[in-house]
Amino acid sequence: MKNKKIESLWSHVHWLAVLAQRGSFTSAAAYLNVSKAAMSQRIAELEHAAGVPLVQRTTRSVRLTEAGQQLTESTRHAFEQIADSFEAVRELATTPQGTVRLSAPVALARQQLVPHLPLFLQDNPQIRIELDLSDHLSSLPGEGFDLAIRHTSVPPATHVAWALCETRSVLVASQTYLDRRGAPEHPSALADHACLHYPRRQSNTVWTFAAMGKKPASDRRHVVPVRGPFAVNNSESLREAALAGLGITVLPDFSAQQALSRGDLVRLLPDWNPVGVFGDTLYAIRPYATHVPRAIQVLVGYLRDVFKGGFPV
Repeated sequence: MKNKKIESLWSHVHWLAVLAQRGSFTSAAAYLNVSKAAMSQRIAELEHAAGVPLVQRTTRSVRLTEAGQQLTESTRHAFEQIADSFEAVRELATTPQGTVRLSAPVALARQQLVPHLPLFLQDNPQIRIELDLSDHLSSLPGEGFDLAIRHTSVPPATHVAWALCETRSVLVASQTYLDRRGAPEHPSALADHACLHYPRRQSNTVWTFAAMGKKPASDRRHVVPVRGPFAVNNSESLREAALAGLGITVLPDFSAQQALSRGDLVRLLPDWNPVGVFGDTLYAIRPYATHVPRAIQVLVGYLRDVFKGGFPV
């Protein structure tokens, strides 16, 4: 059983941590809504129990001794966990609320995410969403985002990732282009076509295709160098260029779905799967934390339900 005298000093340790953060007895007392005298008394009691000075006092400020720093640092995570646990319990009795700062790719957000958000916000009137549309892979903690939608094959190991659905890439063109140039019958034929591509860092653009059916080992994978009149780092823009008849392109299924269903685009080489062009899974990710606000939990649950069927093409 723990020493009761030590247990009685737990709040004293918290006050010491507040003193370290605020830099003076006056500021710390105001933060804790107690008197300066009560603050001084608690720290004196803690020093007496510890048997060593924990605070160095000057006429203008205070700072912790090495012992004080060691004590506050070693207990900091415990107090943070207590605060997170209490917040989680408190949220059980409240309606999901608060602002969620959300980052998402432009094309995905415009075509698939934004149309579903009005219903979510109507059902959760205490939640507010600030949506940032960008194809730039932001640093979530550095830029203040609570959550991000990412289209990737490998989510960052330093983050929590919830899989929303699997996705796939498809090779497409407009009928206008196909009437003019013909349809390729094998990936190798793409070298002779106008190919609209998503620019990458490498100087030579290649598309890689993996056979989806039973084919000889020598014909299961093809890497094809491609070139064309237009490249852009946005799948929605690639789709619009393909619709205009500029050439053949690879799109993620969520960008191609509606145009294919309307017959505005034609899917090519259905027995070959383009690999490595876009990610194969849609994730909701956030920086790791012991407590996830309920508003974020509710939003992620909603998105998992919305996207659980993927984007059939």
